[in-house]
Amino acid sequence: MSTFKAPKGTYDLIPPDSAKYLAVREAIAAPLRNSGYGYIETPGFENVELFARGVGESTDIVTKEMYAFETKGGDKLALRPEGTASVLRAALEANLHKAGNLPVKLWYSGSYYRYERPQKGRYRHFSQVGAEAIGAEDPALDAELLILADQAYRSLGLSNFRILLNSLGDQECRPVYRSALQEFLRGLDLDEDTLRRAEINPLRVLDDKRESVQKQLGDAPLLRDYLCDACKAYHEEVRELITAAGVTFEDDPKLVRGLDYYTRTTFEFVHDGLGSQSAVGGGGRYDGLSEMIGGPALPSVGWALGVDRTVLALEAEGVELELPATTSVFAVPLGEEARRVLFAKVTELRKNGIAADFSYGGKGLKGAMKNANRSGARYTVVAGERDLAEGVVQLKDMESGEQTAVGVNEIVAELEARLG
Repeated sequence: MSTFKAPKGTYDLIPPDSAKYLAVREAIAAPLRNSGYGYIETPGFENVELFARGVGESTDIVTKEMYAFETKGGDKLALRPEGTASVLRAALEANLHKAGNLPVKLWYSGSYYRYERPQKGRYRHFSQVGAEAIGAEDPALDAELLILADQAYRSLGLSNFRILLNSLGDQECRPVYRSALQEFLRGLDLDEDTLRRAEINPLRVLDDKRESVQKQLGDAPLLRDYLCDACKAYHEEVRELITAAGVTFEDDPKLVRGLDYYTRTTFEFVHDGLGSQSAVGGGGRYDGLSEMIGGPALPSVGWALGVDRTVLALEAEGVELELPATTSVFAVPLGEEARRVLFAKVTELRKNGIAADFSYGGKGLKGAMKNANRSGARYTVVAGERDLAEGVVQLKDMESGEQTAVGVNEIVAELEARLG
């Protein structure tokens, strides 16, 4: 046993389960790469003010969950709790918005960190794949991202997820709603912290998961009743576009999400097979975020999908992913000459795109064949001194058990033909 263990609330991804996570990341990224989104990677930590301004100082993420620290040089940094603020910061710093091709379309994949009470589906270290479209205000862009996320989930075989959709209005209509909501909240029996939050950002209270708070919000005013004509028209076009694309959704007038930067379109992907941690992803439009962090006006929209929770959703539905074999051919040499010859053939197979492995450590035939079985290889190539003297190797089909002699110089071509 090692002296050390993974920190509380974290996990290690190890084979064979790690292959599922890789497959999920690839499935989410595939439709993005096919739609003009370029890959971006940002540091694992940023200036703490980036998140305080962008995510919101009244959010639980900033006030309770962020891993913040001060460096030896006095810099105040934080491990990234989400991806959007970092991606937008990087795009602004690199002046991607000045290249003349808006929107700037970016996708990312990485680890994020929040100090939360660990439970199934909620970790202190978690993985997301996200997408951001920066610099354009267009309902078709919002619809595109919703469609691509839906496409990604369906390509994995998921069917029991729901898309919740709402509009949070804009700088014209939201202040009116904000005042109405604050007036309503002041009349409730809420603790001091919640009342203070209501004064800073009352929409945060709607997102409070405590039953004592939620049961008092039944008659809370709804934002949809306060939307201006422009926001109503924008939201209706998003709804029409995704409906025409065959994407089903549910209107959720109480959906606000957990971050302060959202405006207009907001959405969440939920899976009812995950219990209390039902959200597998979400996002929306954040037209004012660029200005919040010191940039120009750049209306933008994006989402992030949780890899961990997507894997849990697949397990809840009993979906088995078709994963590529880690090893297709396993070579078993018997003797020094066979080691030299078969190692060269394994190298050649790999260069030709065939997953091949080798019996290392000088094991005998029995032990090497056990390793071949454990590898999951479809074929095993065995060679000893007598085989090589005859110019052949033994090719064994691990499914049928059939074994045939194949010329040493023909074995690579033979395996390529059999494996297609």
